[in-house]
Amino acid sequence: MTKNKDFEIQAKGILTKYTGAGGGVAIPEGVSKIGENAFKNCVNLTGITIPDSVTEIGGWAFFGCVNLSNITIPDSVTEIGDGVFKDCGNLTSVTIPDSVTEIGDGAFGGCANLSIITIPDSIAKIGDRAFWDCENLTSITIPDSVTEIGNGAFEDCTSLTSIIIPDSVTEIGNGVFRSCINLTRIII
Repeated sequence: MTKNKDFEIQAKGILTKYTGAGGGVAIPEGVSKIGENAFKNCVNLTGITIPDSVTEIGGWAFFGCVNLSNITIPDSVTEIGDGVFKDCGNLTSVTIPDSVTEIGDGAFGGCANLSIITIPDSIAKIGDRAFWDCENLTSITIPDSVTEIGNGAFEDCTSLTSIIIPDSVTEIGNGVFRSCINLTRIII
């Protein structure tokens, strides 16, 4: 079990650094934000439980946590920053809560084993390279709320076979499906 001494928490409940041994970690109640780089390169981290008090996950918070396979994002989170789960190679599925409105640039880039992603109807923008190199992602449905898909958002998703893009999308960046060698069906 994780102890509070394993966390550096600043005023206003901002978790700035995790110093524990890893494994399954429960962030303490009262934390309002997981700061940038807070768990960066914590290779022994396997699971994380985020309390309902957290509203924001800062950029690169879990970058390089290569053994992270299990995460629950509560409905209280409204913002997922850039590169939050980049290079979390063992992450297999993520459900983004309805409270989130934007998926940051590179948020799930390099999550090679990510095969299931649920994007809620609250998302308006999918950032640049948000799912880049998610080579096990096979299909995805973009909700009607999305208006913008960033550059290279699904680049190198080599297992992606189908995607549905709603009429609400008015801006599609460059190279969105570059190197998606098995993509055979796009419905717009």
